[in-house]
Amino acid sequence: MSSLTAFARHAVPGAPLLALMLLLPTHNVLRAQSPVRVSEASALLPWSEQISVRESWLEKRHAMLLPMMRRHNIGMWIVVNEEFHDDPLTQYIAPPRPYTGNRDIFVFIDGGSAGLKKYAITGYTEENLTRFFDAPSDEPRPPAATLRELYQTWKPATIGLGIRGRRGQTRSLGYDAHRFLAETLGEEAEAKFTSASDLIEEYLDTRLPEEMEHYRTAVSVTEAIVKRALSNDVITPGRTTVGDVRNALFDMLWAAGVRTWFQPDLRVQRVGSDIATSRGFLAVAPESTTIVAGDVVHIDFGITYMGFDTDWQKMAYVLKPGETEAPAGLRKAMANSNTLQDALMLRHARPGLTAGSVFNATMAEMRERGIEAMIYSHPIGAQGHGLGASIDFRSPLRSDTTTQNSRLRANSYISIELNTATVIPEWNDKKLFVMFEDDAYLTDQGYRFFRPRQESFYLIRSDAAALRPLQP
Repeated sequence: MSSLTAFARHAVPGAPLLALMLLLPTHNVLRAQSPVRVSEASALLPWSEQISVRESWLEKRHAMLLPMMRRHNIGMWIVVNEEFHDDPLTQYIAPPRPYTGNRDIFVFIDGGSAGLKKYAITGYTEENLTRFFDAPSDEPRPPAATLRELYQTWKPATIGLGIRGRRGQTRSLGYDAHRFLAETLGEEAEAKFTSASDLIEEYLDTRLPEEMEHYRTAVSVTEAIVKRALSNDVITPGRTTVGDVRNALFDMLWAAGVRTWFQPDLRVQRVGSDIATSRGFLAVAPESTTIVAGDVVHIDFGITYMGFDTDWQKMAYVLKPGETEAPAGLRKAMANSNTLQDALMLRHARPGLTAGSVFNATMAEMRERGIEAMIYSHPIGAQGHGLGASIDFRSPLRSDTTTQNSRLRANSYISIELNTATVIPEWNDKKLFVMFEDDAYLTDQGYRFFRPRQESFYLIRSDAAALRPLQP
């Protein structure tokens, strides 16, 4: 999903269908009586199993935390979760369950020789918290008193907070929560407040081996939904609108029991229309646009599952009567985008390199090949617009040779998002943008896709056999 056109929505632990109901317009919720469930969704775990698996990951994540805190010079790390205003970190540092205790506070302390000390300061006793956190007392106490006691006991040199970060996950501490901490801990402690941004970034960008199979499942479901949306099962040329396809995407989310973290977008390119752009990118098509023969249709879509987000962009061509494949110029355009993927993923990206150097090397190769290209890839995993090294047109400005988080981290996940613009002879030399987005992971030999990439257009028929009633 392009960060220039989309908005991020974080998962509510344990309530994906409720979140989806809140996201959808009312009329869409009411019409979703029996939407089609893609068969790949049968591999998704029930909520209780999702929670169990994610809590097993939490133990391993906590085990990694102390070395990270020391690398980033954080003596105490405090995360504050406000009721109805969840901190985006909460479901990754605490059990992924709903938190409705007005103000819940999670504290991690470098205890020196005592190791990592962990405290959950909540307004209630919950056994699923005591499995992962030390209890300051047998019964809940006023949070201010507990916080002061922890500070006086451990006297940390620095107190890391979600402030002054570049991204929403790293600047999530609200004004009132910050004021509460300052007034509770006093001026001496307030002077030690510092940004935990670098710690948060490393924590969220570090993937566990056990996560991969579940993320691959999420990507597989994403792929299946998009393939169905870009088919005659959903699209009848001359009748189906962009809005109809978007509604079908929403309904398939509902049927799969997952949600999305951003509004699905569609773009339509055709020979007889001008290229509408928005901030340098191909613009989203109006919902009233009717899809017709000869159109190139693009979808930008993702799902949320198991605390992960996916991001996916694919292209379809609407066959004209008598056609059995996309015109040669369109196929050449797609091959150019595949070449761009190969350059970035296989020839130039390696663990330890800065994102800026990978971007520069890839774009230099494209100039040598005469391919007009754009790259705007971003980390993905815990959030759709995740934390980590972004390989995009801004990365050369912020990458250096010393900052750890500017370098590609082994085994991290990324959304390989890019496009090429190619002159199409069959379209009177008009340019076609082939925009791809695929989720991938970093190995010592470069990036690898979770699912095979697209190398040919999804084809939508416009002959008489395709003109049948829309499927539910």
